Amino acid sequence: MRRGVRLGVDVGRARVGVARSDPDALLAVPVETVARVGTPIARIVEIATEYDALEILVGLPVSLSGGETASTADARAFADELAAASDLPIRLVDERLSTVTAHDALRRSGRSQRKSRSIVDQVAAVVLLQQALDVERQSGNPAGTAVASGQEPA
Repeated sequence: MRRGVRLGVDVGRARVGVARSDPDALLAVPVETVARVGTPIARIVEIATEYDALEILVGLPVSLSGGETASTADARAFADELAAASDLPIRLVDERLSTVTAHDALRRSGRSQRKSRSIVDQVAAVVLLQQALDVERQSGNPAGTAVASGQEPA
């Protein structure tokens, strides 16, 4: 298992949930919910720099059958923008049911959906990042697929 902090990003229409791992890549924890208005890409790059991240994992919301949706296209576009703005590797990871899992966990902890709105994206980012960490630990390979960098070679 590669050592280093990873960021997990759950892209929503209004908000982007951000989670991070510990340096040993054992545990994912919530970091922040970033508003989708303004400069969310710049804020995520700042967070990655702040935590000295090794890579950024962006959740790819595919349908249960594995098909593409409007949200899938949005997440791909967001990942492409992130790749163009950052020198870090960006990977897309399947995040089927991460938001459903997050809502369920929050409901079981006694939080209503209304009270959870501000943090559900962070919890979904934790879920997708933890799944990616577990995949890498079990397989020895990074989870997901790499996004081509938008950076021009020097």
